[in-house]
Amino acid sequence: MKEKLTVAIIGCGNFAVNFVDLFKAHPYTEKVYVCDLIHERAKAYSEKFDVEIIPTFEDALADKSINCIANFTQRHLHGDIVIRALKAGKHVYSAVPMAPTVEECKEIVRLVETSGLTYLMGETCYYYPCAMFCREAYAKGLFGEFSYGASQYYHHIDSISYGLRPEERGMPPLLYPTHSTAMILSAVNSYAKRVTCFGCKDKSGDAAFTPEGNQWGNEYLNQYVLMELANGGTARVTEARGLGWCKPSSYISSLYGTKGGYEFSNAQHILVEKDFTVDRTKDKVKLTDVSDYVNPYDMVENKNLSDFKERVANGEWQYYSTAAVQEKEYARLPKEYEAIDNGHMGTHKFLIDDFCKAAYLGQMPTLNAWFAARVNIPGLMAIESARLGGVPLEVPDLGEAPER
Repeated sequence: MKEKLTVAIIGCGNFAVNFVDLFKAHPYTEKVYVCDLIHERAKAYSEKFDVEIIPTFEDALADKSINCIANFTQRHLHGDIVIRALKAGKHVYSAVPMAPTVEECKEIVRLVETSGLTYLMGETCYYYPCAMFCREAYAKGLFGEFSYGASQYYHHIDSISYGLRPEERGMPPLLYPTHSTAMILSAVNSYAKRVTCFGCKDKSGDAAFTPEGNQWGNEYLNQYVLMELANGGTARVTEARGLGWCKPSSYISSLYGTKGGYEFSNAQHILVEKDFTVDRTKDKVKLTDVSDYVNPYDMVENKNLSDFKERVANGEWQYYSTAAVQEKEYARLPKEYEAIDNGHMGTHKFLIDDFCKAAYLGQMPTLNAWFAARVNIPGLMAIESARLGGVPLEVPDLGEAPER
């Protein structure tokens, strides 16, 4: 008989609050604990969600009845937390990013491979409608051979959660690259072989973005990396923390191949296909507006409002609502999820369902350690490239996940 999951949620901040009910309601979960260094936070979670508190992370690791750790700690701590949990024999769900160093990414992969434990990195943007559409179209061959694509995460430092914490504020943008890399790399089913990166230094006088103002010696508020992919194409990723732009924050803006392409701006999604039914000496394409398929339902319902585009640019309708392109994924979710709020373009339910099923059934999740390494390590190498003035650097590749 398979063992049901007992989950210890580590870190009771403003993000984990979206996931406690999803862990609790999953049919493969037996029990959920919460844990935070600040006891008042754990107590608030305990009362809000009717769950027990486990006092410390160390207590959770030592408790043999707990077989899963859900890591929602600060981003630069993820490598250490995950490695300790895997060494203690726990399955691990972790918020992004995977780890702040290449060495820690490699160690996580090694531990998962040798132990057979489940690790899943909860990258919301893998299930973003634009990423799902581009994967779908690329798999159908609509783009032909991939040539070039671009993805980005625009989120001003003053409106992002870690921007309020002094110990994280000056973090290099590409230490947290997966909202961008997971979309574009999964869309074309490839990985980065080499990167070159430049950045825009902070000009506001913010002491956090100075070599002495943060633990990484980082000066860059925005970073831009060009990646040479294994499939022969090129991708551009932007991680920006200082642009005067609100939403949409995470998206694929373009993807081009030999037969077609995709372009997005604010609320419009366009599929362009080369029309081979006409004289090949003439420039002729077929253009399809797929916005109603890719945009969230709430956005589609309000598209005729006079201030529609401005409201989209300010993030309305983009958190809880889902899109038509996501419907086939929703069909596999447990019925227990129907009455629970979703989040991040309707992606939270997919992530927790993926993890619980993989850990309970002993399967390899899609967002596994090998995938996580392929979307994290390019960002870490790009940080070093920028530090060296844009020198091209090879990206270590840890390969594909083994069959399980």
